[in-house]
Amino acid sequence: MDLNTITEVIRRPPDRPGMDWREGDAWLAGGTWLFSAEQPSLRRLIDLTALRWDPLVPSGAGLEIGATCTIRDLHAFELQGDWIAGPLFARSCEAFLSSFKVWNSATVGGNICMSLPAGPLITLTVALEATYELWAPDGSTRIVDALDFVTGDHRNILTPGEVLRRIDIPARALRKRTAHRRFTLTRLGRSTVFLIGTQTPGTSDLLLTVTAGTARPVRIAFDTMPDARTLQESIDAIPADVWFADPNGTPGHRRHLTKHFAEEMRRELMAGGSA
Repeated sequence: MDLNTITEVIRRPPDRPGMDWREGDAWLAGGTWLFSAEQPSLRRLIDLTALRWDPLVPSGAGLEIGATCTIRDLHAFELQGDWIAGPLFARSCEAFLSSFKVWNSATVGGNICMSLPAGPLITLTVALEATYELWAPDGSTRIVDALDFVTGDHRNILTPGEVLRRIDIPARALRKRTAHRRFTLTRLGRSTVFLIGTQTPGTSDLLLTVTAGTARPVRIAFDTMPDARTLQESIDAIPADVWFADPNGTPGHRRHLTKHFAEEMRRELMAGGSA
């Protein structure tokens, strides 16, 4: 879609973008959402891709993902041998409701900052205990837990002019055993629920991440594997106003699916399975 209110596109922003942020500005990366709807309040676009942030940087500490890394590049990335959580990357990328054009241009940071309940890279990064590095217009930096970034449907903690610079996933999370479940009304539809469970090798702990069925991510942690009743009660304890409603499912339906799939994942991890 043409954005007929735009008067300027800044193609070479400073290395620290946002210093000249003004009302009517918007960050431009993949642009797959930006150009899909009317944006009458916008006047300038600031092209983040010109900064050429490294898309994927593995190290002994974990994996750094640049916010402008494309979904295509993330899907193609091969994780190191002992990072057995690697299959989650492909599963999450494949959870997009998207065309090949979106696949090739949409960015990791864009999906996260859209902050939709069904954002699959929100699911991935919360489940793998990531942190986000945010840059403010005044030059300051803050690090936030991925769990705390999204606050509701299409809402997050970003302040005007603040930009997501990168996502850091710790190596300890990448070494965890995993299980996941996702439900959609149609084969290529938007997620009704998307759950990921992780377990530290050599332990019986469980970290359950609930998304898509809730307006914001929910993480439930157990030091030891819970029994079926305890797990169900922990899901029932999620506040009623956190469950999401849209044409893909009612809150009650989403709660039911979450409880059903969580029990399947509990049994899978207890049996030593991994997905």
